[in-house]
Amino acid sequence: MSQSSDAFEEQEYALATLAIRTGHDRTHEGEHSEPIFLTSSFVCESAADAEAKFSGKIEGNTYSRYTNPTVHTFEKRLAKLDGAERAIATSSGMAAIHAMCMAFLKAGDHVVCSRAVFGSIISLFEKYVMKFAVEVTFVDLEDIDAWKNAVRPNTRLLFIETPSNPLAQVGDMQAIADIAHAQGALFAVDNCFCTPILQQPIKYGADLVLYSATKYIDGQGRALGGAVVGSHKLLEEVNGVIRTLGNSMSPFNAWIFLKGLETLNIRMKAHCENAQKLAEWLEQHDNVEKVYYAGLPNHPRHALAKSQQKGFGGVVSFVVKNGRKGAWHVIDSTKFLSITSNLGDVKSTITHPATTSHGRMSDEAKQAAGIAEGLIRVSVGLEDIDDIIYDLKRGLDQL
Repeated sequence: MSQSSDAFEEQEYALATLAIRTGHDRTHEGEHSEPIFLTSSFVCESAADAEAKFSGKIEGNTYSRYTNPTVHTFEKRLAKLDGAERAIATSSGMAAIHAMCMAFLKAGDHVVCSRAVFGSIISLFEKYVMKFAVEVTFVDLEDIDAWKNAVRPNTRLLFIETPSNPLAQVGDMQAIADIAHAQGALFAVDNCFCTPILQQPIKYGADLVLYSATKYIDGQGRALGGAVVGSHKLLEEVNGVIRTLGNSMSPFNAWIFLKGLETLNIRMKAHCENAQKLAEWLEQHDNVEKVYYAGLPNHPRHALAKSQQKGFGGVVSFVVKNGRKGAWHVIDSTKFLSITSNLGDVKSTITHPATTSHGRMSDEAKQAAGIAEGLIRVSVGLEDIDDIIYDLKRGLDQL
């Protein structure tokens, strides 16, 4: 008799077990690994069966833009890890955020967004969402009074990323959730840096949790994908957007992310360990002016991060002397760190945020967000930490 994922409703399992075992209902073939359903459509038994499935009278697969078993397996597993009712997979992390906006915002609405978010998110709000008569106010992530003062009668969404990219600012999720809910607004958290292994925002009042699965969930830089996680009621609105607009996840990518989830627990622990050691070493280097990592005891929100997170993540940012010239020298002096703006990979990556991930922002916006010319971001991979340190030491020592 084949085992069903429903068995995991019967008792509480640890995250490491859930990440490997949930979501997969074995087919009659008795497969051990999750199958990939590489098909654009599904065959119905009769015209009446087709009508019932397309109308929603009965459950069943019809078209892979919105019903695919491999994608559903990924969605069920991710939702379980987050302690949520449901997840909807998308073609990328930005597609997930776009779907959220399309599902819950309309002309005349107002959004309060942290300044400390990924550069493309700021561009999405400033260049596109605002085109449809939605107002957006950007505030300091860590200033609770600023959040309270920014809320208006027409505020419908409060959005944060914590820890933030790339300065590791930490938002007080419960405090911001309380502000949102007092207004009747939704509270959404981009949890890309922590993943559900290190942080479950729903426990702290988040209504929606968003991911770029491209990052740590994959973990090996292979595929693009994203997800929105939340309640059945809210996710049904997001599902309608995905069904109509088609920014859905491919079955092959969903299978890759399923394999990524299986090792996510041990990878995140290893990323955190390496990042902590790197941050502590960088703090002692004479040519480093500042290190941004919440795992350092002198980080202004170290205690808050420790209370909300099970680890401090794998991204370390730091400012070097001599501005852009100094930063580029350090980056170009590395021998094996990959010069790319992607992150969350087993391979360490290094980038200059001011000219890459945040390059399209105005100088004023960069300054407000703290994106200095001497800032370097390292996504600390799983190579030997001594080798990572040596690769950075070469350029740093020469400044």
